[in-house]
Amino acid sequence: MSRNQRIPVAVVGAGSFGRHHARVFASLPEAELAAVVDRDPARACQVAAEFGCESRTAADGLPELVRAASLAVPTRQHALVGIPLLEGGIDLLVEKPIAADLASAESLVVAAERAGRVLQVGHLERFNPVVEAATAAATVPLFFEVHRMSPFSPRSLDVDVILDLMIHDIDIVRTLVDSEVQQVDASGLSVVSDRTDIASARIQFRNGCVANLTASRVSTEKIRKLRFFQPREYLSVDYIGRQGVRIGLDNENRPLVRPLVTTDGEPLRHQLRSFLRCVRDRTRPRVDGRDGLEALRLALRIREAINRHSDLISRTLAARN
Repeated sequence: MSRNQRIPVAVVGAGSFGRHHARVFASLPEAELAAVVDRDPARACQVAAEFGCESRTAADGLPELVRAASLAVPTRQHALVGIPLLEGGIDLLVEKPIAADLASAESLVVAAERAGRVLQVGHLERFNPVVEAATAAATVPLFFEVHRMSPFSPRSLDVDVILDLMIHDIDIVRTLVDSEVQQVDASGLSVVSDRTDIASARIQFRNGCVANLTASRVSTEKIRKLRFFQPREYLSVDYIGRQGVRIGLDNENRPLVRPLVTTDGEPLRHQLRSFLRCVRDRTRPRVDGRDGLEALRLALRIREAINRHSDLISRTLAARN
């Protein structure tokens, strides 16, 4: 495919995330936003009119219209909607998490591999410039403290806070730690929904690294912070401000603070341009389907640990009555 040829794309799912995908695709010179799909015709028409493309209420027929698509439907529908698109020859970027369960995630990965299609998972923080800088600066991370907090929103209540928010940091920690997970301990509570809304997890890796992750969607403020320690150095990252520092010692053991050097740009724009390069060049995405599958696998281990802890609390309370 010529590098100057625009790639026809569609956005399937025109909610909050899908609208932003449509916005960015419409602004990219290498993309031609051909269609927005949503089962709500009014919403599909509204987003399509805003960005100058066709609106549809079903994904049938998209293989004749586009080469690639962003899938931003509810998580539990990812496999149901995504597999026919992959089998129809469409390269796919699936919003995170890849799916709500391992069987669905594996079916998406297998469908992409059998069809020879690009399957990228929308772990957006991988394309945050400060995360890219921290990843380049990482050597042997041995201890993580991560906090991801948000005020309550009715969006994404089809999944718990682990798959909604913590999944971002699970993916990043997995990327930075070159070791298998040895043990997972976690606790969590349902506060405003019937799923876990606040969770804390401690992940221990076989190489001795430990990661403490906290996520909440019932916070009074929005916080996105990552800190990790490695030999003679400590890195602190502010996802929202897209800035960070490296704190260590100079040759005379005096404190040395250096900013992480980052590039400019919106992470979603970086992500979609990277996806389109993979579509054009037939290369492996930075976050492919198997990366998304492994992040989901660890997220579900955290959920299982929370369930075990909840059962223990229930037995303790029952014994007191």
